[in-house]
Amino acid sequence: MRRAPKDTEESVRKITRRGLVMGGLMGGFAALLAGRMRYMQVDQADEFRLLAEENRIKFSLIPPERGLIFDRNGRPIAVNEQIYRVVIVPEDAGDLENTLARLRKIIPLTDEEAEKALEEMRRASPFLEYTIADRLSWEQLSEVAVNTPALPGISPEVGLSRHYPMLEDFAHVIGYVGRVSDYDLSKIEDPDPLLRLPQFQIGKVGVESKWEEPLRGKAGNRRIEVNASGRVMRELDRQQGISGTDLQLTVDSQLQNYVQARLGTESAAAMVMDVTNGDLLAIGSAPSFDPNLFVRGISVADYRDLTENDHRPLANKAAQGLYPPGSTFKMVTALAAMEAGVVTAGETFYCPGHKEVSGRRFHCWKRSGHGWVDLDGSLQQSCDVYYYELALKAGIENISAMAKKLGIGVRHDIPMSAVAEGIAPTKAWKAERYEQEWVVGDSLNASIGQGFVLASPLQLVVMAARLASGTQIEPRLVKSVDGRETPVKGLEPLDISPTALQQVRKGMYNVVNSSRGTARGSRIVAEGMTMAGKTGTSQVRSVVVRNQDVPWEQRDHALFVAFAPYDNPKYAVSVVVEHGGGGSAVAAPIARDVMLQALYGGLPPMEAYPSSSRWEVEQIRKDLKLREDLRQDASDRA
Repeated sequence: MRRAPKDTEESVRKITRRGLVMGGLMGGFAALLAGRMRYMQVDQADEFRLLAEENRIKFSLIPPERGLIFDRNGRPIAVNEQIYRVVIVPEDAGDLENTLARLRKIIPLTDEEAEKALEEMRRASPFLEYTIADRLSWEQLSEVAVNTPALPGISPEVGLSRHYPMLEDFAHVIGYVGRVSDYDLSKIEDPDPLLRLPQFQIGKVGVESKWEEPLRGKAGNRRIEVNASGRVMRELDRQQGISGTDLQLTVDSQLQNYVQARLGTESAAAMVMDVTNGDLLAIGSAPSFDPNLFVRGISVADYRDLTENDHRPLANKAAQGLYPPGSTFKMVTALAAMEAGVVTAGETFYCPGHKEVSGRRFHCWKRSGHGWVDLDGSLQQSCDVYYYELALKAGIENISAMAKKLGIGVRHDIPMSAVAEGIAPTKAWKAERYEQEWVVGDSLNASIGQGFVLASPLQLVVMAARLASGTQIEPRLVKSVDGRETPVKGLEPLDISPTALQQVRKGMYNVVNSSRGTARGSRIVAEGMTMAGKTGTSQVRSVVVRNQDVPWEQRDHALFVAFAPYDNPKYAVSVVVEHGGGGSAVAAPIARDVMLQALYGGLPPMEAYPSSSRWEVEQIRKDLKLREDLRQDASDRA
């Protein structure tokens, strides 16, 4: 059927309108697409270029080289050694378990190590590098490098690790580094990004801990290009970090080595201090341990051996150990009484072997008594009753004030862990600590360094140095920082009568050199090197029993403090031997040998010792030589 011309014309008009509408819509859409394309390609070109770059370029931190630590003579005692290691970036590794399984075919990883690595990587940020294994051989590293195409996310690297070449000698001084823990991070308000790198190491104790930030340095960074599978194609840019600060300590590594060897298997501490500038030349604490064990990750068995040892090798006895100072405290009591004006050096008191106060007997170590004694005699024979009399006259407040003036009951500012404050008790201290009143017996006990009085070997060597120099000398452990000398502190004169100090020094001289002195057997006979000192024996039990009749842990501590040369003091020494028995028999010979080592800068001639001691000294030297040979063999094997 044919359509009418009118109908055809109407149909054409409708189609034309629809075509125009559709064409307009299509044109508008095309214009919109064109505008959007221009916006994305021109206006947002930089942003999308950056996104594209981020897909193929990765940034990573470069740990800086940790600062080195040297002894006073420039000998390195904490260094960084080159090691080979394998790292993994979890987000690039894909299936972590499968990748680790492949890696274990190349390098030895136990099931425990692999499981621990997986657990830690899942907890950490996926874009951070994680060290799977370190201290690999060159052959192992090479094999990993050859197989990297089959090991996504894994890279072989050359890195640095802390090493302590002197092994046990400086473990309690320098301390050691270890992996950053959650506990470490919890103590830092705004942690350095470096600390969040898995297995990054920081100082845990000792100088390594106290000087952590300067030693750590500042991180660098690098940009690397990777392909679609995450394999590193090339390094685009590298900005090196700033190496950590180098430290030079005041300790002498040779003297330190001798001190540690001389203390031997004893549970003991010994310190040497230069009385002219406060330099700590040796800080011995025995037994010690190899700090390298902690750097590498100490085994359960090794850690158990250290913690279950009754001689406490992990404890820094020199700075944190606290002991009743015993008779080494008597110089404090004597100076307190003289400065208070209640006694003179020539005044005498009678010692019948005890002093009775308030119906209680306070005994002298010599039960038969010393008879009439003055200051000089009381020191050289270590008469206890003389100091009981001084305590009654001077009072505990004067004694405590003098103790602090000489460095006891004071926390000295040196960069070591848990430096002890000690106790120089007062009436207020006892009331606050025990909610009890001070009684006269407390003063008598304190006068001979017993009762509540506690001091560390560090405090005792400071006391000896101040007595010798007459100054307020402060101990110094860091000699220089990046070559810049640190200041000496405390050269001001002590607020003590020079005459009183000289009278105490004379008494200490006679302790070592007079025929009746308690330390005569440990004197120095070399001309111009005469030593002055004071023995001490402090009780660790209330019942008086012979040391040989009780277990080791119930025996008395042996102490000795000294300075030399007497006419021109250079060095001060303190020695504490836990449960060693008598100070004159055990601590004094060690102090004499250490002092001579310091004075001569090495092994002294046999002529420096009394003839009666030379055979014993010769045997000790042979024993030390044998120990050093065994130690060197162990070091070479390690």
